Amino acid sequence: MSRKKSHQAKGPSQRQLRVGELIRHKLAEMLARGEIYDDVLASHVVTISEVRMSPDLRVATAYVMPLGGKDTEIVLAALMRNSKFIRGEVSHAVDLRVAPEVRFREDETFEEVSRIDRLLHSEKVRRDVEKG
Repeated sequence: MSRKKSHQAKGPSQRQLRVGELIRHKLAEMLARGEIYDDVLASHVVTISEVRMSPDLRVATAYVMPLGGKDTEIVLAALMRNSKFIRGEVSHAVDLRVAPEVRFREDETFEEVSRIDRLLHSEKVRRDVEKG
């Protein structure tokens, strides 16, 4: 009897997850301590919710959200302005052959959770649940 291999999409490796989490911690520490000298970043509390690594560990995509979800665009711009400095600091904290390029993206999961919550509390869903 032969076994069929599963053809499901593979998720990130343990190494990608571990390196991503190390970088997330370093970024959060830098922001909390005010190590990135930028007026925009100094005036905002920024959450780094996740860092996803490319399979070759050369690109780190950090998902960020300013407190309250306000000024996202200017915070992302400030992070990008400082990306060269951030890359250097991250390379000291994470021992890799190549310092990963750090990219910043808006974390849209908070908005998605709100959208689902609104949907679940809508009148239409309530009627469907009551019928069932």
